[in-house]
Amino acid sequence: MTTDRFSFQKGDALLIVDVQNDFLPGGALAIEKGDAIIPELNRVLKKAAEARIPVYASRDWHPGGHISFQDQGGDWPPHCLQDTEGAAFSSALDLPEDAVVVTKGVRFDKDQNSAFDQTGFAERLKKDNILRLVVGGLAQDVCVLATVLDARSHGFDVLLLEEGTKPVSAEGGRKALTDMIKAGAKFVDAELDVCTYAPEWAEHQRPGEPEDACDDGRSGKI
Repeated sequence: MTTDRFSFQKGDALLIVDVQNDFLPGGALAIEKGDAIIPELNRVLKKAAEARIPVYASRDWHPGGHISFQDQGGDWPPHCLQDTEGAAFSSALDLPEDAVVVTKGVRFDKDQNSAFDQTGFAERLKKDNILRLVVGGLAQDVCVLATVLDARSHGFDVLLLEEGTKPVSAEGGRKALTDMIKAGAKFVDAELDVCTYAPEWAEHQRPGEPEDACDDGRSGKI
């Protein structure tokens, strides 16, 4: 499905995950070609504005010495430090002035990859009568994945803008897509190595396992 064929509907909201300078080329924790998703996100933001769909934007907002940083025993170099240019949303992203900002990663004792992790975001969405989230952003296999899984666990439908995300690694991206499919997320505008609508007997490939046919045996090939 292409973006042009995608339509928002009543009860939808658009969530842009962590499109911040530190995750873009030249940033402290840059995702390769992370900036390539911005034109796609801007196209969807324009459609959201035309349809009067609410927009939410999450951001990492780490204090100095955050537990996720490598010098504190974490997995990542220091990034998205509060009130720095690296933590700012990309100036190329056309976020509306009334976008609701969801701030995470502020705790001293744990990381918060998901926009739902102790932020009250689920309660805000329910108050706003949101039923389905259309999601894009960075990184597909870290904060986007955690956010999508939590959205599903809170009962929200999820439509992932697969061309509006980029993973830290290709392998991590394939596994993330698999996990999101298993959680019940749907995808927009992507040519994936994922078969979500084939009959159960059809031979097809699992994302992340490109050599293994997903087949219950009716094709006679296993």
